Amino acid sequence: MPPSRQHVAMLVPTVPPSLLLALSLLSPWGSAAGTCPPRCVCASNLLSCSQANLSTVPTPLPRFTAVLDLSHNNVTRLRADWAPARLPHLHALLLSHNGLAFVSTEAFAHVPRLRHLDLSSNRLRALDENLFSDLGELEVLLLYNNEISTVDRTAFENLGRLRKLYLGQNRIARFPLELLREGTRLPQLALLDLSANRLRAVPAGELQALPAWLRDRLYLHNNPLACDCLLFQLLDRGRRRHLSAVEDFQDELRCFLPGATALVKILELAGKPPLNCSKAREAVLEAHLGDSVTLGCDSRWQGVRSRHWVTPGGERVLGDGGNGSVVLLANGSLQLRALRPEDAGTYSCWVAGPLLNETLYVELLVHNFTLHGPHDTLNTAYTTLVGCILSVVLVLIYLYLTPCRCCCCRGTEKPPAPRDDSINSSVLSTTPNHAGGTGEPCGSHVASGAGTGQNGRFKGGGTPPVPARQGPKAQRKVSDPDSVSSVFSDTPIVV
Repeated sequence: MPPSRQHVAMLVPTVPPSLLLALSLLSPWGSAAGTCPPRCVCASNLLSCSQANLSTVPTPLPRFTAVLDLSHNNVTRLRADWAPARLPHLHALLLSHNGLAFVSTEAFAHVPRLRHLDLSSNRLRALDENLFSDLGELEVLLLYNNEISTVDRTAFENLGRLRKLYLGQNRIARFPLELLREGTRLPQLALLDLSANRLRAVPAGELQALPAWLRDRLYLHNNPLACDCLLFQLLDRGRRRHLSAVEDFQDELRCFLPGATALVKILELAGKPPLNCSKAREAVLEAHLGDSVTLGCDSRWQGVRSRHWVTPGGERVLGDGGNGSVVLLANGSLQLRALRPEDAGTYSCWVAGPLLNETLYVELLVHNFTLHGPHDTLNTAYTTLVGCILSVVLVLIYLYLTPCRCCCCRGTEKPPAPRDDSINSSVLSTTPNHAGGTGEPCGSHVASGAGTGQNGRFKGGGTPPVPARQGPKAQRKVSDPDSVSSVFSDTPIVV
């Protein structure tokens, strides 16, 4: 809190008059170069005009002012001419509780050395393009408890030294988190307060890509977020690592389930319908034999002094690197080349932070097969599929493409050839070259009662005897299917 006028007045009478005279001569306010504005309290280079019922910034402002407190007044507009002269020493400007609704994009052109800016508890509705681009040395920006609903992604341009940004208790539905992901817009940012806004969805993938020291101070509580398992796993890992933004506000981190109207705690979604979120294992990395992997040491401390790794076998990897296969990189990551089965296990990263020490564990799983095998290697599923297709093709060939094994059926048969021709028939043919002359299929003949052949064997497919003819050729017999014309038959010749 700024010092009150009553407190300062109580201190003045205790000082001897001679000392007051000396201080007035040495103080810049007692010289002609600067005078304390009316209704303000001045001490050294501090200028406090809090609760002075001011509607505009008092003028003139001394050039040596370092801290200017204008809080709890009625300054509703901050124009470009509020500081007509350059204030090279001003590093803190307090404008909270003023009902401030407008800030010119050129309002900070004359205060380039500003490091602390308090615009909280006002009526600002938007952060326009390049609003703070003149504040290259700004470190702390307070914008909480306003009516901000729109944030231009260029509003924080050139704020390379900004460390803390407070945007809580506003109406923000979307914040450009790409400013944090890129790491070039706000490289020094270590605290971002987005609590008590109107955020319904946050990209969990982009949040996970942020460094742990920023996730440790990324406040998202009291927002109507949509329940999501990725968000739950992200916050659950933060709770296990004791990140302040999660551990200190577990009850305020709530979300909406699909079709529900009441908020539920995000950290209680594990195994509950309808999402049934599962807890993610912390820092588990899978790789294959022969691969090269990099294990990140994602510490929540910014500007650590030292760090080292310990392998599963207890070997300590120092800053000068390993033995060629295990190397400690400049950013603190551990690189393993040409993985072997014995490289699997839990690696630990020991970090010496500015306040406390931290230990991170990374579990490495090495699969005992290479990721890219030979090109002619077939997996089990593919081999099974090919085998099934070949089996179906072979069955179809067997059913539809095999030759008929029964006697060929013809509508008309040739007359019997002379006996002399049968002996000259093809020796490679197994089909009889003389039919019975009846024109019926061979499968329709039924054996007669005397259907036994030579030596008493039954001839199921034999030709019944033809009655004897009258004439000179009465002694001629009809050729039997198992005649001499089929030399490969094992049935005795019937004459």
